[in-house]
Amino acid sequence: MNDRNWLAEQFEAHRNHLQAVAYRMLGSLGEADDAVQESWIRLSRSDTSGVENMGGWLTTIVSRVCLDMLRSRRSRREELILVSVPEPVNNHQDGTDPEHEALMADSVGLAMLVVLGKLNHAERIAFVLHDIFALSFSEIASILGRNEAAARKLASRARLRIKGAESNSRADELRQKRELVDAFLAASRTGDFEKLLSVLDPNVVLRNDTAFAPVANIPVVRGSEAVGRQANQFAGRARGGLKPVLVNGSVGVIAGHLDQPVFILEFTVVDGKIAEIDMIADQARLGQLDLDVLND
Repeated sequence: MNDRNWLAEQFEAHRNHLQAVAYRMLGSLGEADDAVQESWIRLSRSDTSGVENMGGWLTTIVSRVCLDMLRSRRSRREELILVSVPEPVNNHQDGTDPEHEALMADSVGLAMLVVLGKLNHAERIAFVLHDIFALSFSEIASILGRNEAAARKLASRARLRIKGAESNSRADELRQKRELVDAFLAASRTGDFEKLLSVLDPNVVLRNDTAFAPVANIPVVRGSEAVGRQANQFAGRARGGLKPVLVNGSVGVIAGHLDQPVFILEFTVVDGKIAEIDMIADQARLGQLDLDVLND
């Protein structure tokens, strides 16, 4: 059972999973690799004759290694990598297994790593192991040196903090999009073409709904100048003018009234510019939208 070759085979079979666990906890591919290597060292020195679930046992080992590394960061008063800029997964020019890269990119985004970085190390480990990797609270308690109730409370607290961070991020996103849409509307109403161009991506795409008669023969408009000219026309043709509105929870524009819209404009924002505008004028499609007043 302790044959080194057999252990090496078992370890390699679980390596990608261990790297995913370590990367979520540490936010650094380099440190994740160090944690996995240290896990191998500990494994090679251990008696595994009583181990029935090698994957679970290795997850416990790498979690404890990550916990030690997080505590070491804190004791050295280093700024946590996760709080600043987590390391993205690079291409595999350095020989990294492409399957491993896909796992990393799939399993965690930089935004989530930043949020996780705002948790203390015990909260982070409890959340990652339970909510992401489905370890039981009894196993997590053993790793953290806490009781099961404490482990459960740590994960719950982490969950609340993550939801709060996501909510703040969503509010910031809506506020930024509202400012951009307001600028778009103001420029359209006043005919300020230069201002209008300033909020549009140079390669912006406008997809018209041919159910709206004035644009029936123009399904797609490309480029900021062409889209800007049509935006000015929208403002003149819309009964009651164009107004910002919530469309399926995001900021859009309505022509007409909530109970009887003429058309809706949905916006896609990329890098602080309007990159796509989608018109919806078909009454059946309009009836499927969740429209709501957008308060000032």
